[in-house]
Amino acid sequence: MSSKAVLDINDKPSAVQLVTLSLQHLFAMFGSTILVPTLVGLEPSIALLTSGIATIIFLLITQFKVPAYLGSSFAFISPIITVAGLDASGMAINPGNAMIGAMAVGVVYAIVALLIRMTGYKWLMALLPPIVVAPVIIVIGLGLAGTAVDMAMNVNGEYNGLHFSAALVTLFTAIIFNVYFKNILSAMPILLGLVVGYLYSLAIGIVNFAPVKEASWFALPKFLIPGVDYDFTITGTILLAMVPVVIVTISEHIGHQLVLGKVVNRNYVKDPGLDRSLLGDGLGTLVSALIGGPPKTTYGENIGVLAITRVYSVYVIFGAAVAAIIISFFGKAMAIISTIPVSVLGGISILLFGIIASSGLRMFVDNNVDFGNNRNMVIASVILVIGIGGAKVEFGSLVVSGMALAAIIGVLLNLILPGRDKTVEDFD
Repeated sequence: MSSKAVLDINDKPSAVQLVTLSLQHLFAMFGSTILVPTLVGLEPSIALLTSGIATIIFLLITQFKVPAYLGSSFAFISPIITVAGLDASGMAINPGNAMIGAMAVGVVYAIVALLIRMTGYKWLMALLPPIVVAPVIIVIGLGLAGTAVDMAMNVNGEYNGLHFSAALVTLFTAIIFNVYFKNILSAMPILLGLVVGYLYSLAIGIVNFAPVKEASWFALPKFLIPGVDYDFTITGTILLAMVPVVIVTISEHIGHQLVLGKVVNRNYVKDPGLDRSLLGDGLGTLVSALIGGPPKTTYGENIGVLAITRVYSVYVIFGAAVAAIIISFFGKAMAIISTIPVSVLGGISILLFGIIASSGLRMFVDNNVDFGNNRNMVIASVILVIGIGGAKVEFGSLVVSGMALAAIIGVLLNLILPGRDKTVEDFD
């Protein structure tokens, strides 16, 4: 049960409240939303623009009943790197591949939403129990651990103590804000860690301002339009690298809807329903990919802001979305973001990827998964080793590897092995 709301779902804030409270949500999601495209070689400006657009789509589909903000999804970092590739400068070589995969993800969301509308949601909960989802989440986090550490301490493949110090300052700043602060600052440790790490980098002289000098004040985000900026070619490898991640993201979506419902004292499984919220999430991802943005997901950071401030108004979320869209057209601001040293991004990634893995462990604990049961031990063990070990299966030019392969095998093992729990928690 939530505390009494300062502003409830449909309460209209004053002009001053709208601006200040919307910016609060913008700051909370900003660090994560721009970090994902930076890590996978896409443009931060298009990610910021599409986060605003996707959020507005989500609000429309959910009939302005769910105050959720949609930002860039961390679950797709590894699959995007796999299908798009990165050049020596860290930019995506074939970003169109990632967009095609993201569109497919959006379509799958829509199909699942339709099935839920027709048959209910319990089949989905049975298909994606914690024993499958939790180890896949751990694979996502630990699979990226090497990338985070390399970014933090290496420059051109060689250890650099100066850059590593910037990574550590960033990391410990984020930890301090996350652990020791209990107010609104605790809801945005990523942004604050990036800011302090950036200031430290300025002090030690590892920031290059050349991109800022060259950038114009206003600039269009770099759109990627299918058939215009890249050839729209759907391959099995792209689909099998990207689509299985919905095993995790749909579970994450359901979890967020349950937590958000508790915060604002609503039952979002009933009204507007998981079918609408999943459809909103999926259409947000689809539209984002159509213009060059990364896949989207509802953000826990913004749910944290709602819980702390007790301001649940959808007008505030809408205001944050509009602000994100406006800022994405400020060329100088986007250029400043591009000057953030890789080591600073690496420092914050150490925490973020670790938190992703730890959230998988927490799912085991929260759901009382019994590892004295050999069935559970086998499923978790196989998923972890296949996913982290980078196993792959090739069928001619078709390749299924890593996390995607682990997720598929996990679902199959859960369906095939005897002793599966047929009961599903009723959220109604």
